[in-house]
Amino acid sequence: MQQHKILSLTVLRGLLYDEVFEPYINFREREAEDDEYACSCFGNFIEKLYKKGAEQNFAEYICNAMLYDENAFSLCCAAGETPSAFLANAYVRDVKLILDYIAEKSYGQGEFYAVGSPAATFDMSDGDDKFIARLKKYYRKHGCGMFIDNRAFTYESGPEGELIPVENPSPVTLEELKGYEQEKAVINDNIVNFMRGLPYANMLLYGDMGTGKSSTIHAMLNKYWQNGLRLIELNKENMLDLPKVRQLTGKNPLKFIIFIDDLSLGEGDDKISGLKAMLEGSVSGNTANTMIVATSNRRHIIKENLSDRENSVHVSDSMQEQLSLSDRFGITVLFSSTNKAQYLEIVGALAADCGIEADEKLFALAERWALVKGGRSPRRAKQFVDIMYACKKRGTQPDF
Repeated sequence: MQQHKILSLTVLRGLLYDEVFEPYINFREREAEDDEYACSCFGNFIEKLYKKGAEQNFAEYICNAMLYDENAFSLCCAAGETPSAFLANAYVRDVKLILDYIAEKSYGQGEFYAVGSPAATFDMSDGDDKFIARLKKYYRKHGCGMFIDNRAFTYESGPEGELIPVENPSPVTLEELKGYEQEKAVINDNIVNFMRGLPYANMLLYGDMGTGKSSTIHAMLNKYWQNGLRLIELNKENMLDLPKVRQLTGKNPLKFIIFIDDLSLGEGDDKISGLKAMLEGSVSGNTANTMIVATSNRRHIIKENLSDRENSVHVSDSMQEQLSLSDRFGITVLFSSTNKAQYLEIVGALAADCGIEADEKLFALAERWALVKGGRSPRRAKQFVDIMYACKKRGTQPDF
């Protein structure tokens, strides 16, 4: 029977365990029984389909599941390699089998289960060879599996390491970040070089808290992710796992910023030598698709003990170690603290974006807010304008 052939999937075998497709298959296998198990499978299928927002187009959901599946074929294409005839034929067989399977029955629900026209990517009307060539081009450009529609990831340590997609990455844009135009231009130019395969450098962004170092990197990601840029946030405690991260991305056609936020190290920390090796001169070397970007509140990211400063010999050694580490970052960008004029200029620009009049009263309140919160910075300006916007919408006055 047709329903048993679906269990013979090879390259796309992972779809047999898809949370929507699996209960659909289970129901199809037992529908003739019309028993409690069959009804349970059908109910589970309906529930999963609804939660995925795919109740109006089951075929589109299945096509997306095939497209996003990480398998031997998609990995081969993403690495820029040409799949063997054996692998390509097995993949084409699986695709045809799945599309035929879901098109077979509608169970009296009209178009609810009807396949309709397959998603454009899986339109095979122009022949198998052109279909394979189209998919190869797609995976080479977008990567495969979770990298297709996820832009940011965290790294989870383990025997082999694992990348976990960030479900709700920061949506910040460069337009929302006011000031620091020269600093942003330097970062942008380096990332463009990185994206285009031109010479680029690892970067250290340093300066006071709240000046927008991390936000600038997230905004750059949002600007370029559809052009193939991705970000992996690496906790400083896992820095020695960076070779594993590079192995996980080694054959991927995308470009990856390996992002270490709020970096600081104590003297004698074994991560110092490890980071030096990662930045320059390691046996594994740099890879063309990874760039290390770190942020820090200080130019010299190695903390020094007061007792060590009293030893003049140690001071010299310590300074050399600090400089040798910081200098391994080819580009260092200072995000200096804002003075009063710069702070109020940022307030005015943010207020204009929200439709708030930037008058003397607003600036006086902004200064009061900065005093209450302990200093001026772009972050303080953003917090202030957000409060003023909320007050405007509610018709109230701020209580500070």
